[in-house]
Amino acid sequence: MTLKDRLIERIARTGPMTVADYMTECLLHPEHGYYTTGDPLGGAGDFITAPEISQMFGELLGVWLAQVWMDQGAPSPFNLVELGPGRGTLMADALRATRTVPGFHGAMQLHLVEASPKLRAAQEGLLSDFAPHWHETLATVPDGPLFLVANEFFDALPIRQYQRGGADGWHERMIGADGENLIWGLSPPSTVAALSERLHNVREGQIVELCPAGEAIAGEIGRRVAAFGGAALIIDYGDWASIGDTFQAMAGHAYADPLADPGGADLTAHVAFGALARAANPAVPSTLTPQGVFLERLGITPRAQTLLKGLSGPARDQLVAAHRRLTHPEEMGNLFKVLALVPPSAAPPPGLDPQGPAA
Repeated sequence: MTLKDRLIERIARTGPMTVADYMTECLLHPEHGYYTTGDPLGGAGDFITAPEISQMFGELLGVWLAQVWMDQGAPSPFNLVELGPGRGTLMADALRATRTVPGFHGAMQLHLVEASPKLRAAQEGLLSDFAPHWHETLATVPDGPLFLVANEFFDALPIRQYQRGGADGWHERMIGADGENLIWGLSPPSTVAALSERLHNVREGQIVELCPAGEAIAGEIGRRVAAFGGAALIIDYGDWASIGDTFQAMAGHAYADPLADPGGADLTAHVAFGALARAANPAVPSTLTPQGVFLERLGITPRAQTLLKGLSGPARDQLVAAHRRLTHPEEMGNLFKVLALVPPSAAPPPGLDPQGPAA
């Protein structure tokens, strides 16, 4: 039985399902889930993340983490954590770039939060020298100074979608069934406490997305950073506030119908960074910054120029193209944003301005 058949049976039995429940089933179902049954990354997968585009991305993030660690007095030991590490490419590049930082590798304890068995195996192949510990959730990472990176992690967490109705009501977008097809529908109107502050800036018919799972994780990150020190670096596509339907599916490096092939496509939504920043209180957010600006401030162009000196032909062209893809406003440079979280007493993190915009 396919996952689509299972979902149609479930809907017939219990009624329409939320987008969050649909995403959870499609991505994490033990038999049919997108992340539990395959390797979605790279040319043979459905999408390519920044670390797979160029080593420069992970190298610069490693230097960022080491600098923040030194700025906070080089605590030892500390937890170096990545949420959703993919194949481990980002962390491998980051640790190569930091191998000469005095004391950094000796003090770190590497923790990887990963749900996919196949991706865990790939991570082990790249990172076994660093004795990583794997976790299903951040909750099982030990307390202590936390230096964390999450690249394209929050966009895959389940969302709920609400369409503004008349007066003060919201209709939740639901997924139902019509014969052998999954279809969209709306719940009856109701009040949604979490959206009470959005009534003044959302017009009737517009959609707002909430990510309770993301806010819970941001809250846990903020608690740890404020209590034990450290910093978190969140990189994803999105903006400060949610507006509009951003729920999408990717299959074979192309957009697809999110309801067409449950479990066969990656499902994501744009990240509302403002909600994460508020949830992370008392940790202090940086200003939300475009990825291209952030990488330029960290020195990606001088790094590219250094690497180019030893290259020619197709390899040189590939590096130039990678630099453009990561930084250019028409590529990933503006679509992807960067938010850091640091303790209230910490210095502003490298490449980012202090204190994000007001809620």
